[in-house]
Amino acid sequence: MEIQTLLKETLKAGASDLHICVDSPPLLRVNGEIIPLKYPSLSSENTRELIYSVLTENQRIEFEENWELDFSLHLPGISRFRVNVHRQKGNVEASIRVVSLSIPSWKELGLPPIVKDLALKPNGLVIITGPTGMGKTTTLASLMDLINSTKRCVIISIEDPIEYLHKNKKSVVKQREVRSDTHSFSQALRRVLRQDPDVICIGEMRDLETISTALTAAETGHLVLTTLHTPDAPQTIDRIIDVFPPHQQQEVKIQLAGCLQGIVAQLLLPRQDGKGRVLATEILIANPGIRNVIKAHKTDQIPTLIQTGSQYGMQTMDKSLKELYLKGLITYETAVSFAKNPAIFKNL
Repeated sequence: MEIQTLLKETLKAGASDLHICVDSPPLLRVNGEIIPLKYPSLSSENTRELIYSVLTENQRIEFEENWELDFSLHLPGISRFRVNVHRQKGNVEASIRVVSLSIPSWKELGLPPIVKDLALKPNGLVIITGPTGMGKTTTLASLMDLINSTKRCVIISIEDPIEYLHKNKKSVVKQREVRSDTHSFSQALRRVLRQDPDVICIGEMRDLETISTALTAAETGHLVLTTLHTPDAPQTIDRIIDVFPPHQQQEVKIQLAGCLQGIVAQLLLPRQDGKGRVLATEILIANPGIRNVIKAHKTDQIPTLIQTGSQYGMQTMDKSLKELYLKGLITYETAVSFAKNPAIFKNL
């Protein structure tokens, strides 16, 4: 058994992820479901050999020192993969995400047209949110490609690791990978404003320093595109504010209210026909009402403002679920299970 063979089988099955775990055969995630491949269960020695076969010497040293490793893997002419290597009960295991060689357009992803408008803003902060595995990185890459194809500017992305590869089109795209090109997100961001960027893409806002620098960049005339692991717009606002110490939070509320352009929360749901997954989105657009609510930190009012803000391009997740159900793309049971308020959703 070779890892290249397993990766090819992953692609053939249309899976999003390959899991290499001890005491089970290689596992695929297909349309959200975990499916075992027809191989014997892997021993600790098997998993170590499979995973170490794709590590460089420097990666091996880093993993054995830190017990955690993220990197990208490219099989020429086949696909790219995002790899996370970790330890579990003393064993070496890995989770491998498939990354397409081509970058899908915003239309192919099923994003609403207002998201295209957000990506073409001259400045401000645009945040893509959602749980792990919901396509945030793909959406971010799609919006980068849209800018690259539309505007003449300098785009600098900071990623961990680099997943989608961008070629210069109308824009100049500089992709910097944490650990290969810079030591950390925060260190790269401290220097990025000296590199003449028009657009800054941050793979993930992970800590106070990264969030603070992102807000400053968005406030000073740059467009900042980034992701955050939050389920919806209100919790995104709360997460950003609460990461700062109490004495800074009032200043951050004003800063965020001034620079935020929009938040796109997304879910990938199983299609009714069983052929893949479909995107559901909640859209917040920073109109005057939203900005006032952020300043006052009254995030409990945001769902109502989204619900009544359709003329700005806003939509609730429940509205998106309803539309997908009415189009026959998802089942009623799926729609209800992901609805924010199932009782109210049934009345829709």
